Amino acid sequence: MTTGKSYLFVVFLFVASLGFSQQSAIYTNDLVKFNKALELYNNEQYLAAQKIFADVKEEATDEKIQGDCAYYVANAAVRLNQPGADELMQRFVSRYPTSTKTNSAYQDVATYYFNTGKYPQARKWYDMVDEKSISRGDMDKYYFNKGYVYFQTDDLDQAKNYFNRVIDSKEYGAQAKYYIGYMAYEANDYDQANQYFDEVKGDSRYGKELSYYQADMNFKLGNFEKAIQLGKEQLPKSNVMEKSQLNKIIGESYFNLKQYDQAIPYLKEYEGVRRKWNNTDYYQLGYAYYKQGDYANAISEFNKIIDGKNAIAQNAYYHLAQSYLESGQKQQALNAFKNASEMDFDAKIKEDAMLNYAKLGYEIGNSYESPSKVLITFLETYPNSANKAEAEELLINSFITSGNFEEAMQLLENNRNFADKVAYQKVAYYYGIQLYEEGDYNEAIKNLDKALKEPRDPKITAKATYWKAESEFNVNKIDDAIIGYKEFSGMSAAAGTEEKADLDYNIGYAYFKKNEYARAIDYFKKYAENNQNDMVKRNDAYLRLGDSYFVNSQYWPAMESYNSAIANGVSNADYAAFQKAISYGFVDRNERKIEDLSGFNSSYPRSAFRDDALYELGNTYVATNNTSQAISTYDRLIREVPGSALVPKAMLRQGLIYYNGNEGEKALSRFKKVVNDYPNTPEAMEAVSTARNVYVDLGRTDEYASWVKNIDFVEVTDADLDNTTYEAAENQYLANNTSQAKSNFEKYLKSFPNGIHAINANFYLAEIQYREGAKDASVSHFKYVIDKPNNEFTEQSLARLSQIYLEKSKYQEAVPLLQRLEKVAGDTQNTIYAQSNLMKSYDEMNQPREAAAYADKVLSNTEADKQAKTDAQLIVARSAIKSGNEAKAKQAYAEVQKTATGELAAESLYYDAYFKNKSNNYEASNAAVQILAKDFSGYKKWGAKGLVLMAKNFYALGDAYQATYVLDNVVKNFAQYPEIVQEAKQELSKIKAEEAKTNSSVQTGNN
Repeated sequence: MTTGKSYLFVVFLFVASLGFSQQSAIYTNDLVKFNKALELYNNEQYLAAQKIFADVKEEATDEKIQGDCAYYVANAAVRLNQPGADELMQRFVSRYPTSTKTNSAYQDVATYYFNTGKYPQARKWYDMVDEKSISRGDMDKYYFNKGYVYFQTDDLDQAKNYFNRVIDSKEYGAQAKYYIGYMAYEANDYDQANQYFDEVKGDSRYGKELSYYQADMNFKLGNFEKAIQLGKEQLPKSNVMEKSQLNKIIGESYFNLKQYDQAIPYLKEYEGVRRKWNNTDYYQLGYAYYKQGDYANAISEFNKIIDGKNAIAQNAYYHLAQSYLESGQKQQALNAFKNASEMDFDAKIKEDAMLNYAKLGYEIGNSYESPSKVLITFLETYPNSANKAEAEELLINSFITSGNFEEAMQLLENNRNFADKVAYQKVAYYYGIQLYEEGDYNEAIKNLDKALKEPRDPKITAKATYWKAESEFNVNKIDDAIIGYKEFSGMSAAAGTEEKADLDYNIGYAYFKKNEYARAIDYFKKYAENNQNDMVKRNDAYLRLGDSYFVNSQYWPAMESYNSAIANGVSNADYAAFQKAISYGFVDRNERKIEDLSGFNSSYPRSAFRDDALYELGNTYVATNNTSQAISTYDRLIREVPGSALVPKAMLRQGLIYYNGNEGEKALSRFKKVVNDYPNTPEAMEAVSTARNVYVDLGRTDEYASWVKNIDFVEVTDADLDNTTYEAAENQYLANNTSQAKSNFEKYLKSFPNGIHAINANFYLAEIQYREGAKDASVSHFKYVIDKPNNEFTEQSLARLSQIYLEKSKYQEAVPLLQRLEKVAGDTQNTIYAQSNLMKSYDEMNQPREAAAYADKVLSNTEADKQAKTDAQLIVARSAIKSGNEAKAKQAYAEVQKTATGELAAESLYYDAYFKNKSNNYEASNAAVQILAKDFSGYKKWGAKGLVLMAKNFYALGDAYQATYVLDNVVKNFAQYPEIVQEAKQELSKIKAEEAKTNSSVQTGNN
C-alpha cells in the first residue's frame, strides 16, 4: 500500500505539470541564471553578477525574482562605488516595498559602508533600518556599529546611547566601555572616564591609549605625581606623537610641582602641535630655566614669545626683563619692563615693571619717551608707592642728565604735584644754555630769568647771571649785558668758574661796542695780561686793545698791542700788521709806514687786507708827494684785487693826482671810468664834481653839460639838501640812537631814492631792521646795496641777505649770493661763511657733488674753525652715503663724531651704529644706539632710526622678542616720520613671518 500511494503521487505530479510545461521552462531558466549571478555575487564578482541580475530582471515575469534582482543590482552598485548606487537602492525600496530584502538591504548597505570606513554614508543607511526586523543574534552588532558611526560623525549623545545598549555584551562590551570612557575624557568628565577605562584596563587592545589618557587626566585633575608616574610608564612604549605629548605632560607636571630642574629635560622634548610651540610652551621652559638661575637659556625661550597679550605674556616679559638684568643687558631689560608695565593682568608686576622701566630709562636713556616723563607717570599712577622717595630723587636728576630740557620744563611747569624748586632752577638754567648754544638768545634770556627767580643754588644763580648777560650782548642790549657781567663779578659763587676766566674779555667787548674805548682798554688790557690759557681770545684781546688805543689816537700804545698780537703767533697777524703800519702814519713816521705797507703783501699774500694795504700805501705816497709811485700802487690794486670796493676810490685818487698835476685828459679818463663802472656811488658823485672843474679849466663846459645830461643819478641842484638829510640820519646812527636813525634814513630814501648816499642809507637802514628782527623789511634794502657795483657794504649785505634766505630754507635764492660773497669777501671769515653755507645749501638741495666740492674747500681752509670743519665732514659723509661710497662716509662720520654736538652728534652716532651693524658687530652697534638714546633723546628722528637699527641687531643676535617689540614701538610712537615707520613695518612683517614657522601664537598678515 505504501508503495502504491507513492506511485500515485508521482503520477499526479507529472499529470499536473503538463498544463504548465511552457511556463515552468521559462521559470526554470530564470532560476538557473539567477543562481549563477548569486554565485558570482557571493564570490565578490560584483560587476559580472550585476550584469546577469539585470538581464534576469528584464526577462523574468515573476515579481519576486524581479525584486531580488533589483536588490542585488543596487547592492553590487554600492560595492562597486558606482555613481547613482544610492538611487538604485532607493528605487528598489520604492518599487518593491513588500520585499523581504528591504530591511536587509538597508542593513547590508550600512554594514558595507561601515566596513569601508565611510561613516556618514553608513549612518544614513543605519537610520533607515527597522530595528524590529533584526534578529536577536545580530542586534549587538547593529547597536555597536550604529553607536560607532554616531561617534565618528560627532553625534556623541546618540553614540553614547547605542554604546550603553551593548555595555554588557561579551563581544562588544569592552569596546563600548572604551569609547564611552573616551567621550567622557574628551568632555573633561575624568571621573567617568577613569571608571570605564579601569574596566577595560586589562584589554591589550587599549593598553597604550589608556596609559596616555590616564596620565593626561591625572595631570588635568592636578594629580601631578600620578601623572608623572603613568607618563613615565607609558613613555618607552609610546609612538612618536604620543612621546611628544607625554613629555609635555611629565614636564608640565614637574613644573606645577615647582621641580624645575626635573621639568626642563621633558619640556625640551615636547615637539608642539604640528611641529610648532606656542607662547605658553616657551614661557614654561623659560621660567624653569629662570628659576634655576640659567638666565641665558631663560632669555632664549622667553624672547620667542611674540605678540603676547595675556597674563602669561606679562609674567614672561617681566621675568625676561629680570633675566636680561641679571645678564647685564640693560637695553633689552628696559624694553621688556616697558612691555610688562603696559599690561593690566597682574597689578603688582605692572607696578614693579614700571618702576624698573623708569629707573633703567634714567640710567641708560630712553628712545621712546623721556625718563622724566616716565618717572612723573609712575608717581602719578602710584602716589602711595613704597618707592616714591626713590622715584622723586631720580626725577630731579633725570631732568639734568637727559638733556631734553624743553620737555623737562614743560613737565615741571604743567605738573602741580611736583614742586621741587632746586630741580626747576637747574632745568631752567640748562635749557637757557641749550637755547643760547642754538643761537636763540631771546628765548635763552627768558629761561635764564626763570632760573634767577628761583635762586636756590648759588653757583647756578651766578652762572645764569653770566649767560643771561652773554645773551643780552648778542641781541645788542649792551647796557643790560654790562650790568649782568658786573653783577656776576661780585658774586662769591662766581669764583673758580670757567665763566669768570673770560669776564674781563666780555666786558671789554661790551664797552668796545658802545664806543667807550677808554673803559674797553682797561678790561682788554687786564685780560691780555692775565690770561695764559686761551691763546685765541688773548690774541683777539690784544687786537681790540690796539683798536681802542688807535681810536683814542694813542698810536704808540696801539702799536705795542698790535706787536703783542703778532708775537702771539695765532691768527689775524695780518690785521695787526696792517693797523700797526697805519699807526706809523699818525706819528709822522711815513717812511716806516711805507716800508711796512710795501712788504705787507709779500708777508701776507692771502690776507683779506691786501687791497687796504695797497690803497693806504698809495695814499701815503701821495702824502709824501711821490705821485708816480702812488699811481703805480693804485694800478697794482686795480689789477690784483679787481673786485675790491677800494678800486673806485683808487681810480678817483688817480684822477685827482692827474688833475693836480695839470694832466686834464688823463684826469677826465679816470673820472669817467669811475662814473661808468661805479654809478651811483659816492666816488662817482665826486668824480662828476671834480670832472666839472677839469672841464671848466679846459674851457670845455659845453662838453661837460652834454656828458652830465646822460648821467641819470646826478641831481646837481639837490646835492646840498641830499647831503644835509643824509648826515642827519648818519649822525643818529653813529650815536646809537637807532629809532631816530631809522626814521631819518627812511625820510632820506623817500626824498632821494637814488641820492648821493643811497647805498649807505639803504645799508644802514637794513642793518637797523635786521637787528630789530624786521628781517623781511630789510631784504629790499640789502638787495639795493648788492645790486650796485661792489662797494664797502657789498660784502656785509651779501652775508646778511644770504643769512635771511638760509633761515627760511630758500636755498635757491641764497646760493647765488653766497657764490658772489665767496668771490668778493675781504674778510676770511666771510669766505668761510660763504663756502660752509654753500655746501649746506647744496646738501639741502640734494646736489651731493656740489656739496662735497664746497666741503673740500672748507676742509682745506686752514682758518676755518672747528664747527665749520665739522659741518664740512658731515657734508662729505652725507654725500658719500647718497652716492653709495660707505667707506668714505664711515671715515667722514668718524671725524664728525670727534667734535660734533647736538643734532650733528646724534646723526654721527647713528651712523657709527649703522656701520657697526653693517660689519656684523651687532652688540657694539646696540651700544652706540644706547648712547644715542641716553645723551641725545631730544633728537627724535635719529632716535627712531636708531631703534630700527637696534631691532635688526637684536634679530641678528637671535632675540626675536626684542626685535619685534622695538619695531612695534617705532610704529606706535613715531608717526611723524612715515618713512621710518614704513621701514619698521616691513622689518616687523619679515620677522613675524619667519617666527610663525615655529610659533603658533605669532600672528602674521596671512593668519
